[in-house]
Amino acid sequence: MNQIKFFVVVSFCPAILFTACQSSSAKKASKLRAKDSAISCMQVPKRFAAAENADSIKQGTVTTNGMVLIKGGTFSMGGDNSQADNDELPKHEVQVSSFYMDIKEVTNAEFRKFVRETGYVTTAEQKPDWEELKKTLPPGTAKPDDALLVPASLVFKQTEGPVDLHDYSQWWQWVPGASWQHPQGPGSNIEGKDDYPVVQVSWYDAVAYCKWAGKRLPTEAEWEYAARGGLQNQVYPWGNEPIDRGKPKANSWNGKFPYLNTGKDGFIGLAPAGQFSANGYGLYDMAGNVWEWCSDWYDSDYYQSLAGKLTLNPKGPLNSNDPMDPYTSKRSLRGGSFLCNDSYCSGYRVARRMKSSPDTGLEHTGFRCVKDAG
Repeated sequence: MNQIKFFVVVSFCPAILFTACQSSSAKKASKLRAKDSAISCMQVPKRFAAAENADSIKQGTVTTNGMVLIKGGTFSMGGDNSQADNDELPKHEVQVSSFYMDIKEVTNAEFRKFVRETGYVTTAEQKPDWEELKKTLPPGTAKPDDALLVPASLVFKQTEGPVDLHDYSQWWQWVPGASWQHPQGPGSNIEGKDDYPVVQVSWYDAVAYCKWAGKRLPTEAEWEYAARGGLQNQVYPWGNEPIDRGKPKANSWNGKFPYLNTGKDGFIGLAPAGQFSANGYGLYDMAGNVWEWCSDWYDSDYYQSLAGKLTLNPKGPLNSNDPMDPYTSKRSLRGGSFLCNDSYCSGYRVARRMKSSPDTGLEHTGFRCVKDAG
């Protein structure tokens, strides 16, 4: 496989992951933190300086229909069990003010209305800008072939059998033409799926939608507080019972990832929003189905700065910091997806943190909105 094709498969963008991920130090870091990511070792370079048409978005009708009021309070934020990664520690006290949150993830129908009213073009539907892309890559990186610098996004490919879980290229493909309207690429569509979560949306796309809706993305603190549903120091939105015991609790990968999914929870891939029991705050899919964008920059050491004190409404670090990929800025995601499995990624834990470049879209990534209560 030539380097450019390797970039496409492994980094999910037509760019540099070969250099960043294949160095001995990156390989070592990836093995030490095998469950670091639901999508890759997260070396995902940025394709755009910003969403090109987000500034022109005008606010539409603002409503709290489909939202629930989350009353403010104090909680212990961070990892609750032995699966906790270093970036989830230490647990620390956080106080959040009251806010409204979407009961379900933003759906295809809702996103379609936004696009029709605004003419918005998502990141995946735009051609990558090499001049912007190369700013986030190691010096001297060669320009990929123009045939790779096309509108595209990341699509999951189930393998035929067991694979090395360190080799993310086995189950992700960079597919030209993949977008929110064609989640698996050309030939796929969202007909009859109005109530499914919109996917293949970047952080920029989510922010643009929120602006139109008169809302915003949740902070990581708000998201985790809401996901806990009033429970204190529990592993999941429903409590401490493991996800594979008892009745199905979330849309996740049942079986052996990434080649055998038994469908025990009733779904093999994405599920319509709201198919499983709500948590204590009446929120659906706070575990599984799709990863959800948060407003925060991702910093692997951020919790260290909050240790031993009570923090009011933390909005995250001022800048991104991912030692595993110092060239690329990252935003945070929460909640896990239909691809999460304990053998690989326990993303459905309420404290689980994830990160990705803000221009990255994937088949299992969406979002929900919040609105200030005051």
